[in-house]
Amino acid sequence: MKLLLKGGRIIDPLRKIDKIADLLVDGGKVVRIETNIEDPGADIYDAGGMWIVPGLIDMHTHLREPGYEYKESIRTGCEAAVAGGFTAVACMPNTNPVNDTRSVTEYIIRQAALAGIARVYPVAAATRGSEGRVLSEFGDLKEAGAVAFSDDGKPVVDSAVMRYAMEYAASFGALVISHCEDATLSADGLMNEGRISTELGLKGIPSIAEDIPVARDIAIAEYTGTSVHIAHVSTAGAVRIIREAKKRGVRVTAETAPHYFSLSDEALREFDTNLKMNPPLRSTEDVAAMKEALRDGTIDVIATDHAPHSSIEKDVEFEYAANGIIGLETSLALSLNLVREGVLSPADLVRKMSSNPAAVLGVRGGTLGIGAEADITVIDPNRPWTVDVRIFRSKSRNSPFNGWKMEGKAVLTIVGGAIKYKEG
Repeated sequence: MKLLLKGGRIIDPLRKIDKIADLLVDGGKVVRIETNIEDPGADIYDAGGMWIVPGLIDMHTHLREPGYEYKESIRTGCEAAVAGGFTAVACMPNTNPVNDTRSVTEYIIRQAALAGIARVYPVAAATRGSEGRVLSEFGDLKEAGAVAFSDDGKPVVDSAVMRYAMEYAASFGALVISHCEDATLSADGLMNEGRISTELGLKGIPSIAEDIPVARDIAIAEYTGTSVHIAHVSTAGAVRIIREAKKRGVRVTAETAPHYFSLSDEALREFDTNLKMNPPLRSTEDVAAMKEALRDGTIDVIATDHAPHSSIEKDVEFEYAANGIIGLETSLALSLNLVREGVLSPADLVRKMSSNPAAVLGVRGGTLGIGAEADITVIDPNRPWTVDVRIFRSKSRNSPFNGWKMEGKAVLTIVGGAIKYKEG
């Protein structure tokens, strides 16, 4: 199938392209980028006024399958992904059973292939059962298709185990993604510790519960000469530690999620359980720090941390509600606000949501180079829409953004040359 995207703004930061042109897809590959391409055998899509970018990649998604399919399945998660403009997602291992064996990794890959919607890259557990004691079989898991290792959702408390994980992963050319949380400091906490938690009478989670393990894991990476990726950064302190480490040449990368630069703990005054997450929403000063870290490159990636939960886990008292929100279908619009605010250029945004995730994970994508797989997202940066969780592709509805008026949306998502989502 041939597909000709006409007259769009083609943005490819890896190839330093930002221009109005046409793009021709043939045989699942990008074959031409020129002005005024004519091909009578191609299906034509008018991309005038839109951005044509490398397919967005979310390197932090919870697809819940196997084990929690009532919250999300691989199929519905992939449907939500392409509706949000993502051509690929990396799924975290906190499933049931935990993805700590070849059989679970292969199951995820098989289910993704059967769905045939988005690319799915399994992240395997760093330790058996994500219990933080004994390393998983990294070599076997990587051979089965795992792209990285993490106990996301749980911290690796034992520093020696984390050291061995980083060294072992490095020997296989793989990456450890660290969930940085000191559980002795965050225990029983419900929101960010500060003025708002005091006013609301809710037990707080101090920012140092994140800062301390970030410093530890960076120290391990620096000592061993390995690399580490810091997940869901939310504090100004963590940003400062990462920034200083990068200046020293430590091989550390980091991500944050749209909720951490779009909302602060001020939003919790209504006790909306859809705003309960881990790490929690932080202070307005932390929000400003996230934006500055994205602007100056301290934070490399915008990830969704898409964490679907059913009403069973969310429609309860705040104290008992599960942590997490869905994000695949709102991430792009929230991130486009950074462009409107002048925090990021369009190319910077594409870098954070496509090129950098591909590079960090070592997977295909992130570019529209000639001969590259035609994983493409077409974005209307000015399209107005209102969030309505009732029509989301995700099985779950736990979004704090329901009813928000947004600007900017993916209107066409192409995976391997095939259209997987088309607006309307």
